[in-house]
Amino acid sequence: MVKTALDSFKMPPCAELLGWRLLDAKPDEGWIKLVFEGRPEFCNPAGYIQGGMLSAMLDDTMGPAVLVMSEGRLYTTTISMTVNFLSPAKPGPIIGEARVTQLGKTIAFVEAKLMAEDGTVLATASASERLLEAARVVGRV
Repeated sequence: MVKTALDSFKMPPCAELLGWRLLDAKPDEGWIKLVFEGRPEFCNPAGYIQGGMLSAMLDDTMGPAVLVMSEGRLYTTTISMTVNFLSPAKPGPIIGEARVTQLGKTIAFVEAKLMAEDGTVLATASASERLLEAARVVGRV
């Protein structure tokens, strides 16, 4: 797999909770592919992964796409995100892909999708992300 800025990045607790794991990336294209662990604890009463958890997975796919494309220089904070739920998500691996469609000076636009292992598209999203210099964000901690 290609080396990315994520190789030296401390995984945040929310990513650990979601079972976040990098599968592939094309930093120069602003594209990332990863997998989440769709745990039974994430399910609604119908037995499917709750929409808020899927939204968190989408959000945690798009931010890292910007981080990888910027070679670790930029973090993001979501300004707005539109989510479309297309198919019920069963517990198990959930594949996420994101692509930076435009990286500006202060805002990035990103698109993402979540898929089941069989390729069924579960949800899609588009987001506007405020860009934050990583050095300034880390300095606050």
